[in-house]
Amino acid sequence: MFNFLSRATSSVKGHETNSGKIIALMNQKGGVGKTTMAFNLAHAFAHQGKKVLCLDMDPQGNFSSLFGVEASDENQHIHHLLINSIKELKPLHTNIMPHDVIKSFETSPGVSIDLLPSGQELSGFELTVAGINSPRQLILKKFIEKYDLRSQYDVIVIDGPPTLGLLVVNILCACDGVLYPFVPDRFSEQGLKNILQVVEDIDEMGITTTPKNLGYIPNLFDTRRKQANDDLGMIRQTLGEATVFEPFTNKVQFGKSLASRKSVFDYKSAEFKDLQSQFNKMVDTVSEELHS
Repeated sequence: MFNFLSRATSSVKGHETNSGKIIALMNQKGGVGKTTMAFNLAHAFAHQGKKVLCLDMDPQGNFSSLFGVEASDENQHIHHLLINSIKELKPLHTNIMPHDVIKSFETSPGVSIDLLPSGQELSGFELTVAGINSPRQLILKKFIEKYDLRSQYDVIVIDGPPTLGLLVVNILCACDGVLYPFVPDRFSEQGLKNILQVVEDIDEMGITTTPKNLGYIPNLFDTRRKQANDDLGMIRQTLGEATVFEPFTNKVQFGKSLASRKSVFDYKSAEFKDLQSQFNKMVDTVSEELHS
């Protein structure tokens, strides 16, 4: 499907079973709540005592923004670290290390999350690495291995861009499993089909271990619309045996928490308990699948 897939020459290399796990949230279709899901999922893991790194691989930087970090203000971010990890691009290297870029946030007493922010330069990543000879689709994977990030975190949560380009291929080659948020409509369904085709392409190339399908997350579900139930039912039939999580309805609590750049776990009121329970159940299911 993509010509940069055909340039891989490295041997297949799996992930250590006793190391931290990498989870990506992906859909080619934008506006499906992917970043919201990633943000709250990361907090769910953190509230269960896991050491969590959030990795923003979307040049828009919305994941970073939820932590109060604006991509337009960042002079040092994941793009620089990725370029620094490529020997062929030494003239473009900057004198920074991951510990210079990673930001730590105590989201609530005793609960902290680290963030590797995005930046606008990430939008030019594909062009910057176009001429290198090493496998371009394994840059992120090799960066994570070079700095041994798996041994430093229990979970790394990646928010990817709503595209099908090289950034997405790098994420899929680096992660252990993928969660697919979607809105139950035909446009989002097509976005799912497109991203799943990329996973299939990676599997056929044998360039790395293919990430597990951790499940589908119906989001922004409107229970008042009969058509929404019909659409979800039809989409379920096309998803095979993979897990389909309980739908997240378009609750006011999501809007309230996002407006304040908080997760649903930052609230003690009863109105957030159902959402907290949903994310905790998702964490349990994902953890079980990743360690099976």
